[in-house]
Amino acid sequence: MIALTLAEVAEIVDGTLRLDGTTATADTLVDGTVTTDSREIVPGGVFVAKPGEFDDGHRFAPSAVELGAALLIVEHPLELAAPQVVVADSVAALGALASEVVSRVRAHGALRIVGVTGSNGKTTTKNLLRTVLERVGPTVAARASFNNEVGAPITMLELTDETRFLVAEMGASGVGEIARLVRLARPDIGIVLKVGLAHAGEFGGIEQTVRAKSEMVTDLLETDVAVLNADDSRVVPMADLTAARVVWFGLGDAADVRASDLVVHARGTEFTVTVPGGESARVRFGVLGEHHVMNALAAIAASVELGVPLASVVDALEHVTLAERWRMQVMGGRDDVTIINDAYNASPDSMSAALKTLAQVKRPGSRTIAVLGEMSELGEFSGEEHDRIGLLAVRLGISQLVVVGQGARRLHISAINEGSWDGESAFVESADEAFDLVVSSVRPGDTVLVKSSNSAGLRHLGDRLGEWFS
Repeated sequence: MIALTLAEVAEIVDGTLRLDGTTATADTLVDGTVTTDSREIVPGGVFVAKPGEFDDGHRFAPSAVELGAALLIVEHPLELAAPQVVVADSVAALGALASEVVSRVRAHGALRIVGVTGSNGKTTTKNLLRTVLERVGPTVAARASFNNEVGAPITMLELTDETRFLVAEMGASGVGEIARLVRLARPDIGIVLKVGLAHAGEFGGIEQTVRAKSEMVTDLLETDVAVLNADDSRVVPMADLTAARVVWFGLGDAADVRASDLVVHARGTEFTVTVPGGESARVRFGVLGEHHVMNALAAIAASVELGVPLASVVDALEHVTLAERWRMQVMGGRDDVTIINDAYNASPDSMSAALKTLAQVKRPGSRTIAVLGEMSELGEFSGEEHDRIGLLAVRLGISQLVVVGQGARRLHISAINEGSWDGESAFVESADEAFDLVVSSVRPGDTVLVKSSNSAGLRHLGDRLGEWFS
């Protein structure tokens, strides 16, 4: 965080400064990292005590002080010898502080902000952009999936006066949440990747999901750029909702930034990208899965708009081999067995894409095994979407399904009810049972996909299988 006095922090967050029992004054500067996790405090840092669903951050304030916190932002005074700013709402205070820091860094004139949203691909696209932009200048981007009302402001608070680029991943589980994040740091470039059924249950339906994702571009100015997916029928109408100049990305000829001549293999995807002006280049993209090409196109579009030469963008992308841990992460190797761990999250779109990739990378004479868990937060769509994935696995010719947990059981039933399939499906209750089944049935040369929503916990099963076959 940029340096602020304790008095400035109190004013920004509309709080009361308490210095009882400390040697600090209102003019004492604080410029450390800001966090809601006391374990992450480093000397000079700011700890925001956030009440949670299952616990209260105020309980961990003493640990934060012991680790050297220079300031506590709290919702009620604590009997601790540390500077405190008492606020009505610690999450709102975190947002106000982030907004002020962004505004002050922007005032220097060099900072450019890219916002990224979509039902799938946000974290991958954010990571690709960071890889490209950090070659150009100091870049701040979210760790992991820091994209909500807490994670996004914490990322913004990492800005310094030297930062040239902020890549802000903006997620939501309801209408209005992206709009709030955009108000904290209005993007110069707003990216909408895809609108699908991910979290549709929380949003209250696909129409509400579309409305929420469109918040990324509705407040952009004429001088800004909206980077939109030309291949998504739910994203295309967003061009009518923004004053910004629209740059389209996709696989069709109508896209400004488009991919052609795709070749998918076990080491990634190759494609030719063409950008406005007609310049083109061949990209040897090491992230597994054809669906990640769309994320790469969005990153290319934003980077080129920021003035990065296409050759530099392509070179940076070709050095990326993993989008993020647990996202199409290739593991294993012993007995020529490949484990693809893609179990950080799952939606119907990402599940379909992962299964298609599994079918595409199948080696001649070998088998494909899909270990699948529940796709959560689908609401009324859950049953039919699990049915659809089961049928897709059959139609793709997946050799063996291992379906884990009651939440995914309909996927198993749908597959075994399909008569024209040479494969087989097994249902197990736990990840341990799935591990035993895969280890006992896998053959040399097989490729195993592990895919589920985060809540199903199969990412750790993927790690375990990867270690077993390493």
